[in-house]
Order: sequence, then C-alpha cells, then structure tokens
Amino acid sequence: MSNKIIALVTGASSGIGFEMADLLADKGYHLLLVSNDEKGLENAQKSLTPKGVEVDVLCLDLARPNAAQELVQFCDEQAFEVEVLVNNAGFFFFGEIVDSDAVRAQKMVDLHILTVSQLCILLGNKMRKRQKGYILNTSSIAAMKPFPGIGFYAASKAFITTFTRALRYELKVYGIHVTSLNPGATATNLYDSMNINIELGKKVGVMLPPRFVAKKGIQGLFRNKFMVVPGISTKIMLFFAKLTPQWLIYIIRKHNPLLKPLKF
Repeated sequence: MSNKIIALVTGASSGIGFEMADLLADKGYHLLLVSNDEKGLENAQKSLTPKGVEVDVLCLDLARPNAAQELVQFCDEQAFEVEVLVNNAGFFFFGEIVDSDAVRAQKMVDLHILTVSQLCILLGNKMRKRQKGYILNTSSIAAMKPFPGIGFYAASKAFITTFTRALRYELKVYGIHVTSLNPGATATNLYDSMNINIELGKKVGVMLPPRFVAKKGIQGLFRNKFMVVPGISTKIMLFFAKLTPQWLIYIIRKHNPLLKPLKF
C-alpha cells in the first residue's frame, strides 16, 4: 500500500492554524490536524471536509515530552507521508520571569522548543531522503526584541526563528523549503480576552486577522522565503521595537501597570 501524502498542521483547531489548514486544503492536500482541543478539532474537521480532501484529526497534548515521537509514530501507522509540516501550536502568558509558574513555563519550553525541534528532526529526515518537503514554523516578532513581561514567550520564539534559519540552510540543498512565520499581534484566542480587547485591536489595525497572517505564511512557504512578517503595521512595530533603547524599556517596565511595582 502506497503512503498517503498529507499536510500536518499543529494547533489547527482554531486561529492561524485552522486558516493555514484551510489554505492547504485549497491546494489539494489531505490534512492531519493536531491539537489538544478535541471539540475544536471536531469543528475544524466538519468545516474542512466539504472541500473534497480527507481530514484526519489527532487530539494530542504537544507540550508533553514524547509528543513528537507519538505523532510521528501515528503517521507511520496510518501510512501518512508528511510533505508539509506546519509547527503552529503555541500559547502565551504575560508576567515576569521570576513570577512564572514553573510547570507552565516548562510546558511552553517543551511545546515551542522541544516538540518543534523534534518534529523537524524526525519528519525533516524523511523529507531529506525524499528530497522534497515544506516546513513552516510559527514564531513571532517578539523573537526580535524581548520586552518585560514576555520573557519566556519571546525567548522560546527566538529559538524557533534561529533554529528555522539553521534548518533552512541545512535542508535547502535537498530542495526542501523551510520558512519562519513571524507575525505580530493576531486576533486569536492566544490572548486572554478578559485583559486584552481583541475587537478594539482589530478595529485600530493593531491586531491582524488570522486568515491574512495564515495566507502570508503559506504563500511565503511555497515561494521559499526564509522569514515572513505579515502586514505593514507589524513591520512598522518591528522597526520601532528594534530601535527602542534599553533605558526606555526600563522606564516602560517600571511604570507598566500590568507588572508588579518595583519595591525599594
């Protein structure tokens, strides 16, 4: 029995991941959607199946240490040949590093760093043997300039960006596309709607629609771009963030009402 060529999308139950899966379905790819949100996966499967492609789902906590091996084993058992790998699963929390819950911080490190790198190792190896494949890793503009309150998130996303750059030049000689998607704020459930006004962010253009971000990412992947920073507003924010001096970052931290006040 021949293998079935698929696109594997993690974090595909909603937001950017779902939109990327939808765009890959438009390209004719059969899909494997992976997330820890079982209900969201069911809804995504119902939405995408009418496009005429097969849609398989796997409910899996990708923050578990052995998640990548379990996922690849599942693909082998189902005779799935992963031609497109989209590492999109992620989460966000705000707070100072030393105030972080250790278990929560470990989950972020395992999800953003361990699982992403292991999937790239295991599936990238198979792509290298076939000399064909596409890998899209979702990072963030936070990777370029960490600010107080997002230390764990920014650092883990910085790993993804740097790792993707190295992986790209190692696999490029084999004809494999490797791309880093570095969006800014996007109107998804990544953020706590109780603390962040997502609708206002969309209206003023600070938060981009997930469909727009996903489209730029998939286009960049198939055009073999190294990094995609979607949206003019995001590029402007990134430009000024890089120019922000450290003394100003300190002032922002000192007077930020979302962080604990300094005690002397």
